[in-house]
Formats: sequence, C-alpha cells, structure tokens
Amino acid sequence: MARRTTTGAIGRGTTGRGTTGAERHIQVRQVTHVQASWTEQDRGAAGAFTLQLILDNGAAEYVLRPTAEDADVLVKLFARSANASFDVDRKVLMFGNLAVK
Repeated sequence: MARRTTTGAIGRGTTGRGTTGAERHIQVRQVTHVQASWTEQDRGAAGAFTLQLILDNGAAEYVLRPTAEDADVLVKLFARSANASFDVDRKVLMFGNLAVK
C-alpha cells in the first residue's frame, strides 16, 4: 500500500498541543513486515527485545524497543490484526480489524 498522507484543519483557536488554527500534516504508513529479535545484554542477564517495522514494503522502517511484556502484547496484536499502520510523526502504532468480544 502506498503512503497515506492526510492534511486537515485541526480547528480554530488553540489545540491541546499549543498550535493555533494552522493545518497539521499527518503521515501514516502501512506496516508490511515485522522482524522481531532478542539480544543478550550480559551472560545470564535480561536481554533486550526489538521489533523492526518495515513500512510500505521497505520505503521506510522504524525500530521499537519494547519491554518483554509489551513485546508479548504487540506480537499478539500483530497476529490478531488484519493490518497495522504507523504514524511516523506521532510514533503511534495502530491495529485494524480486531475482533471485539
């Protein structure tokens, strides 16, 4: 999927982020691949997880460094989701089409 860019007015007056009625540029990319890895820090010590997000089939990438607990949740969300998107500017990972029970 190609890069999705949205430009929209954020309202009049001041927003919660201190900007005034100017337009804001939002850049969202589709997560097309995820590569998970674990790195040993010191022998016998806790390691470090990384999740490399490949965006729009390699057009960009971003590396997450979650805790073990967060990595577990993220991997499960990727498995349950039909798709995921990443807001490059705000660093927000969004999952789509999750079943709500």
